[in-house]
Amino acid sequence: MQRIVIRGGGELHGEIPISGAKNAALPLIAAGLLTAETLTLDNLPELADVGFMLGLVEQHGAALVRGPRHVEITAAEIASTTAPYDIVRKMRASVLVLGPLVARMGEARVSLPGGCAIGTRPVDLHLKGLEAMGAHIELADGYVHATAPKGLKGATIRFPFVSVGATENLLMAATLADGETVLDNAAREPEITDLALCLKAMGAEIEGIGTERLTVKGKASLHGARYSILPDRIETGTFAMAVGVAGGSVELVGARPDTLEDVIDVLDRCGVEAMATERGLRVKRNGHRVVGVDVMTQPYPGFPTDLQAQLMVLMATADGAAMITETIFENRFMHVPELARMGANVTVHGASALVRGVPRLKGAPVMATDLRASVGLVLAGLAAEGETVVNRIYHLDRGYERVEEKLRAVGADIRREAGE
Repeated sequence: MQRIVIRGGGELHGEIPISGAKNAALPLIAAGLLTAETLTLDNLPELADVGFMLGLVEQHGAALVRGPRHVEITAAEIASTTAPYDIVRKMRASVLVLGPLVARMGEARVSLPGGCAIGTRPVDLHLKGLEAMGAHIELADGYVHATAPKGLKGATIRFPFVSVGATENLLMAATLADGETVLDNAAREPEITDLALCLKAMGAEIEGIGTERLTVKGKASLHGARYSILPDRIETGTFAMAVGVAGGSVELVGARPDTLEDVIDVLDRCGVEAMATERGLRVKRNGHRVVGVDVMTQPYPGFPTDLQAQLMVLMATADGAAMITETIFENRFMHVPELARMGANVTVHGASALVRGVPRLKGAPVMATDLRASVGLVLAGLAAEGETVVNRIYHLDRGYERVEEKLRAVGADIRREAGE
């Protein structure tokens, strides 16, 4: 079991390259099942979750050709419509093969998903949407069995609340459905826009991209395409907050500031300067403590839940107090006890956490509980006096590409080592 060791206290200076977005790559890989032709994805991040998803589509029959930061996916024939438990349990996003398989093959049997233990995140909206499109759904033995032997039919589907996964799954399914499908109250995340643009490159007819109302006119088939995955806004926000935590000046090369407007506003309010550059985003904090600001996580374009743990670390050393309210996932304050071990003053009241800033955190051994919490603990180590050891970093490798190398390149005293 590996761990990461950080000795805090130094500022960060230099530049960090931003990788392709994990949350865009996963549905784009699943989209490769929609066509018998080759889908080539560029700017592919090298992450454990990406490896899991590629393994999943490969066991469905897709042939893969891997290269540096790209993959060619050719699902000329679907060998199996079952997504087995042994693969799906590792990652919740595996359920995204459900829509493409039912749409193309008329059948899919997908294990109920696993992943980080940060809430139930039920797949009800995925299943109700497919039912509205004519699929028959059965749940048995831990699997979803969806059948549509005569194909899916266009339908108008209004989501009772915003769901990124359900929007992605039903958007892919709709591209091969008979007739017009309308997804109302659809999620608007940049990763969904990326998926829609890739599907258009594959021949899909989609209107309303980037809005809460997507209209899809189904096609008999899609063709191959080549598409470059957008830069990861969550990685960008994470490293921006790392600079806020440690101080210094870092250019995040390849970042897309237009996908992070609410995050940049929060950074500005708490005293961290973030400015667009020709190459991405420059983040600075020099010689002053940040100030506490209240933040509520919300669906895009609001503040992302995937940056909540990192923001809490930034607020833990702020001058004053901050109230952070989590509206997306339950159980997403599991990092609070670990931060408390480092001297953070955080009080949780239901879905809100009151963070009273302290002058300095103290290094300690801590345990990662999920993907974003793990990187939050790494950031806390940058701000801490002494040595911090972050255990169970397999969570970290699911969503961050060589995080310790990127931070070390800008001056952090950080290393990965074998643990017990």
